[in-house]
Amino acid sequence: MSAEVHGGRAKCLQRLIRMGMPVPRTMALSFDVVHRIAQGHLPDMEALLAPFGENPLVSVRPSSQDPDWGGPGAILNIGMNDARLAEMIPVIGEWAATAVYLRFVQSYAIHVARLDPEEFYLPDVPDAVSLRAMLDTYELETDEPFPQDPATQLGEVLRSMARAWDGTTARLLRQAKGAPVDAGLGLVVQKMALGVGQGECGSGVIQYVDSATGQPQITGRYLGQSQGREALGDTDSALYLTKDPRGPSLEERCPEPFAQLKEYGDLCRRKLREEMQVEFTIDDGTLHVLDAVRVQRSSRASVAIAVALAEDSIIPREEAVLRVEPSALSELLHRQIDPSATRDMIVSGIPASPGAATGRIVLTANEAQASAARGEPCVLVRRETTPEDIRGMHAAQAVLTMRGGVTSHAAVIGRGLGVPCIVGASDLVIDRKRGGIIGRDGRRFAAGDLITVDGTTGQVLAGSPPMLEAALDGAFQTLLTWADDFRDIGVRANADTPADAHTAQNFAAEGIGLCRTEHMFFDDERLGVMREMIFAESSDDRRAVLDRLLPMQRADFQALFAIMAGKNVCVRLFDPPLHEFLPADKAGLRDLAEQMALPLAAVTERVNALREYNPMLGMRGVRLGIAIPEIYDMQARAIFEALAAVQSQGVTIDVEIMIPLVSAMREVELMRARIDGVANAVRAKNRAVFSYRLGVMVETPRGALRAQDIVEHAEFLSFGTNDLTQMTYGLSRDDAGRFMSAYVQQGVYAEDPFHTLDIEGVGELVSLGAERGRAGRPDVVLAICGEHGGSRSAIAFCREHKFDYVSCSPFRVPVARLTAAQLALQERMNA
Repeated sequence: MSAEVHGGRAKCLQRLIRMGMPVPRTMALSFDVVHRIAQGHLPDMEALLAPFGENPLVSVRPSSQDPDWGGPGAILNIGMNDARLAEMIPVIGEWAATAVYLRFVQSYAIHVARLDPEEFYLPDVPDAVSLRAMLDTYELETDEPFPQDPATQLGEVLRSMARAWDGTTARLLRQAKGAPVDAGLGLVVQKMALGVGQGECGSGVIQYVDSATGQPQITGRYLGQSQGREALGDTDSALYLTKDPRGPSLEERCPEPFAQLKEYGDLCRRKLREEMQVEFTIDDGTLHVLDAVRVQRSSRASVAIAVALAEDSIIPREEAVLRVEPSALSELLHRQIDPSATRDMIVSGIPASPGAATGRIVLTANEAQASAARGEPCVLVRRETTPEDIRGMHAAQAVLTMRGGVTSHAAVIGRGLGVPCIVGASDLVIDRKRGGIIGRDGRRFAAGDLITVDGTTGQVLAGSPPMLEAALDGAFQTLLTWADDFRDIGVRANADTPADAHTAQNFAAEGIGLCRTEHMFFDDERLGVMREMIFAESSDDRRAVLDRLLPMQRADFQALFAIMAGKNVCVRLFDPPLHEFLPADKAGLRDLAEQMALPLAAVTERVNALREYNPMLGMRGVRLGIAIPEIYDMQARAIFEALAAVQSQGVTIDVEIMIPLVSAMREVELMRARIDGVANAVRAKNRAVFSYRLGVMVETPRGALRAQDIVEHAEFLSFGTNDLTQMTYGLSRDDAGRFMSAYVQQGVYAEDPFHTLDIEGVGELVSLGAERGRAGRPDVVLAICGEHGGSRSAIAFCREHKFDYVSCSPFRVPVARLTAAQLALQERMNA
C-alpha cells in the first residue's frame, strides 16, 4: 500500500497496525476504485462489509495523497438502523444507543442526502420520540424511509464522498493548496469503536507537542461517555489528559490506557518520523487507536519540531532543512496578528513587507517623528513615499501607501527596515483637510486613531488585535546554521545604515551586497547641505559645499566597515535624480527660499529647471557622476578615508564600489579614472595601503547586452533587477500595482514581474549579461542585488547560472539562506 495509490491516511493506518497499535479492522479503497464509484460503479458492498462481521458498524474517512489537500468529512456509525438499535440498548443503554443513531441520521441526511441542516438538529435529550421525529423528517424530505440496509447505507456514503471530491469547489480548493488537477482520493472503511458503554468509556485526541511552540507537552481532550451520558459531546465533560483541577484526569482514571498513549506517541515519533496527533477511544477500559495525523503547527513550531527530530537522530539534518517552508522563517522574524483574533478590515492592498504593527494614524514624516519622540507608536499613511519620507518611516511602526507595487520606494525601504508595509491600497482615501483616512466602506478614521497594518496579508485593520511576538529562538539559529552547511551560493544583505548592517550581521549575512548611499543624505542636517550643493552655480562652489558632507559620509562608511569587519561591503555611488532632494509643495519652497536666502521666485525657477518629464530615465546614476563629478569624488574620498581609518584600527574589510545605471563602457572608463585618482590621493595623504574593486550595477538592457565591453573596466557585475525589470517591460514599478492584478488574473503575466523574477524576459537579459561578462573577464564576480534577490525563483536562477551571491533586504537574509540550502539539497537528491 502506498500514499500514491491509497492516500496518506490509509498508508499511516497500515503503519500503525504494523507497529502493533490496537487499530480497529480497516479496509482501504484505492484512488481508482473511488474514481469508479464517482462514475456510478460501486464495488460489491456485501463483500466489502463481510470482514466486519454480522450487523457491521463502520466509519468512512477520506485519504488523499497529501493531508493538506483536505477531502470530504468523515461519516461515522454507518450500519446503524432499527435492528442495531435494539441490539445496542441492553449493552450500552437506551440513552447512548439512541444518541449514536441520531448522530448517524443527522450526518447521513446532511452530507449524503444533501438535506437542509436546520431540519436535522440534535435534541438536548436523545430519546425514542426525538429519534422517530428525525426519521419522519427524513422520510418527509426524501419521500422514502431512512435506509435500513448497511450495504445500501455504505454504498450511498461512498458515492457521496467520491462525488464531493470531484466537485468544482473542492477541486479549486485543493488546487489552491498545491494539489494537481488529477489528484486522487482514497477512502478508508473502519470498524467503529464507539467508546460508549459499561465501565470507563470515552473518546479523545492527544498530541505530544505544543502546536504553537513545538515544545514537548501533552495536550488534547478526552470526553468520558460511560453509559452514553455524554454521547452528544457535551463540552463540559472534557477532561484534561493530565492533572485536572476539576477532578480526576484521564491519567488518573485510566492509567494503563494513558501510559499506552504515551508509548504510542513516542513510537509514532520514532517510526513515522513525525509529531502526530492520535485519535482514540476507550471501551470499558480498553484502548483503540482510530487514526494518527500530523500535528497542526505554527511556523515557530514547525522549526522547533524539525530541529528536535534531527537532534534526536530521527531524521537527518538535510531533511530537517527541507521540511521547513522558508516563508515560515519570515513569519518568525516579525510580530504577527494572532490567528484567532477578530479582523475588522478597513481596506486591503499589496503586502510589501511582512509582519504586523499597531499605531496611531499620522499623515506626514514630521508627524511620525514627533509621535516617536512622544513614545507613541504610529502608522505613517501616505499617497506614496519619497526619499524625504525615510526619517518618518524609521520612526513609524508601519507604513501604508495608496500607490506603489512590491518594488516601490515604500516597499523597498520597508523591507530593509523590517517595518510592516502595505502599498497599493487604492481604495483608501486620505482626507487631508479633516486629517484622517476613509476606508472602502466609507468609515472615517481621524489622525491619532489606532489602526493595525498586517504586511503579511495586506490587510489594514481597525483597532489593535492581539499579537504574537517574533520568535528567534535556538531552533531558528540551529536550522540556519545547518542550512549554511548545504547551500552553495553566497547571501549578502542590502544595507544602507549602521542599523541595517547590525541586522544583516545578526542574520549572518556574508556582507553587504548593496549600500544605497543616497539614503544617508536625508537626515535633517545633511538635507540642507545637499540642497545648497544643488543650488551651487559652479564646480568650485559645489566642491566647497560637498566638503561639509565629506566627514558625515566618512563617518557613515567607517561605522559600516567596523560592523562588517572581515566581510565584503559593496557601496553603490549616488543614484537618484536631484529633484528628489527638493520640496514639491509651496510651503516647502518657502522654507527652502528662507534657507537659501533667495527670493521665492528664484528658488521656484531653479526647482522647476531641475524637474524632468521622466526622472527615472533622466539624469541619475552614472549620468550624475559624469555631469556633476564632484558628488562621486566626495563619496569616493569618504569611502577610502574610512577604509584607511578602520585599517589603522586593525579592521579588515573588502570594499567594492558600484557604479549605478551603466549602459556604456565609456561611462565606466571615465568613472574608473576619477575614482582611481581619488584612491591614489588618499593613499598618499594617509600613507595607507588598501585595495578595492570597482563594478557596475547592471540595470539597463544595454548594460546587459554590452557586458563584455563593460567588464574591461569592471571586476564585478551586480544585476539590479528592480530597474532592469522596469526598463525591460517599459513599466513603472511605482504605478504597476494599479493594474497588475488585472494582468495576472487574465493571464497576461503569470505573476507580477516586480514580485517574481521574469525568467523568460528579464532572466534572458541577465543570463546574456552574465555570459558576455564572463567572455570579457572569466573571473568576473556575478550577483543579483534587486528585491528579487531573496526569492526562490531568483536564487534558483542564480544557482543555475553559477552566480557568486544574491543580495536582499536584511530581514530576507534568513529566508534566502534556507531557500538556497533547499535548492542545493533538492538538486543533490535529483542527481
